[in-house]
Amino acid sequence: MKNTFIILLLISLFGCKTKEATKELPRIAIAGIAIESSTFSPALSHEEAFHAKYGDDVFSYYPFLATDSLQRERASWFPTLQGHALPGGTVTREAYESLLNQTIDMLKKDLPYDGLFLDIHGAMSVVDLDDPEGDFIKRIREVIGTETIISTSMDLHGNVSQRLAQHSDLITCYRMAPHEDAIDSKKRALVNLLDRIESGKGKPAYKAWIPVPILLPGEMTSTRIEPGKSLYAKIAPATAQEGIVDAAIWIGYAWADEPRNHAVVMVTGDDKNKVTQTAEDLAQSFWDVRHDFEFVAPTATLDESIVMALASEEQPFIISDMGDNPTAGGAGDVTWTLNEILSHPEFQSPTSPALIYASIPGPDFVKKAIELGVGKKISALAGADIDARFAPPIQLTGTITAIEHGDKHAETEIVVKTGNVSIIVTKKRKPYHKEVDFTRLGLNPRETDIVVVKIGYLVPELYNLRKGWIMALTPGGVDQDLVRLNHQRIVRPMFPLDKNMANPDLKARLLPLSHEKKTDYQ
Repeated sequence: MKNTFIILLLISLFGCKTKEATKELPRIAIAGIAIESSTFSPALSHEEAFHAKYGDDVFSYYPFLATDSLQRERASWFPTLQGHALPGGTVTREAYESLLNQTIDMLKKDLPYDGLFLDIHGAMSVVDLDDPEGDFIKRIREVIGTETIISTSMDLHGNVSQRLAQHSDLITCYRMAPHEDAIDSKKRALVNLLDRIESGKGKPAYKAWIPVPILLPGEMTSTRIEPGKSLYAKIAPATAQEGIVDAAIWIGYAWADEPRNHAVVMVTGDDKNKVTQTAEDLAQSFWDVRHDFEFVAPTATLDESIVMALASEEQPFIISDMGDNPTAGGAGDVTWTLNEILSHPEFQSPTSPALIYASIPGPDFVKKAIELGVGKKISALAGADIDARFAPPIQLTGTITAIEHGDKHAETEIVVKTGNVSIIVTKKRKPYHKEVDFTRLGLNPRETDIVVVKIGYLVPELYNLRKGWIMALTPGGVDQDLVRLNHQRIVRPMFPLDKNMANPDLKARLLPLSHEKKTDYQ
């Protein structure tokens, strides 16, 4: 009887300790929807574009939350919905509301939470809704309350409205463009959240927000070159100060026309003077170098770009077709550049310099190519189904050299060869970033004279692949000529649209903490 009592006592004690240990772990939810969407493109983005993941499948986005990782063991996790879409056009209201309401419904199931890791981009546009990310976080706050600490992770090409800043307790963004530090930045946002909860420090006492009236494209603000390189190099030392939790500089998104579209500096921390001074120093540093930003690579007209490419003695020479770049929000189906290339006599013979064009969507073309098969001749229309403002659908006539199924974005890819030009036609638009994107289609970019890609600055793999490179100033929904886009709703004056504007007020604005003010900023 005595032994039984001891065993029951041990079980009881062990059970209590287990419950206490479990209870001590912070309860952290994960949510977010991310897209960069151009309001200057006629394209619309629908719910399926986000490829939403739910529940434990969300962990696949975050290698630092793998099952056996240190961070995974620091909390009880409640992943809800995470959707990452290719950059594109404005999101339909139906898609936005559906994704938001699914997120809210899932959050309601496991209330309350100590923290929320909010992983967004920051440049989402939604039909008839300004500041979608601000609306998203506000409506989430209405469900989870103001005591939950929200740590927001963003792309540096996102926009930080006062509403988004007000509801975020911790906030950070990438420090590199191209975004080679994307995973590290997301991890930083999450670790900051866990550290503040575990330490008992909670929300940082101060949040400094400074709007900087600069609106520049990513192709002019790359951290590969000056002045972006030195500007962003100031952030890490700033965050190393005692009393500072994090600091961030957002370039903003140039291809949407809303009042929130401009650069922003934010600093969070517990030392009021350091938070304020650091924010003002970073904002002033940004403003001081505004005239020094230039394109990360030489730019030229398409005709000039082709002449340079043909004159190059090394391969491949890469031409960025920038105006319809799907990685920045272009529709991806503008045919203007391809029309120009196929009209050049230099590419019309099988003995001409070899050129790869990646890519143009053409679902009807793809369907017909599948019916015909590899090796057959095809003549059908492709492109300009969404954005025909600059050129109509193009009649492609040539030989089918490859048909591949199963790509996450393109679904089906066709290669058609006309003259010595190999054109990739896709069922759905797809950006081509990696060498394997080409080799799986039987194409070898390393041994091709010219590769034309719908992109702006080259992502690392293409950058390392290139032997020559020019960025062509082509038309489209993400035109690099911001004046030609004709913004109507951004806050003016704005550099560089107003080059001779007076120096702005770059004093830090200390925002209320998320539980201190319920009225949203406009």
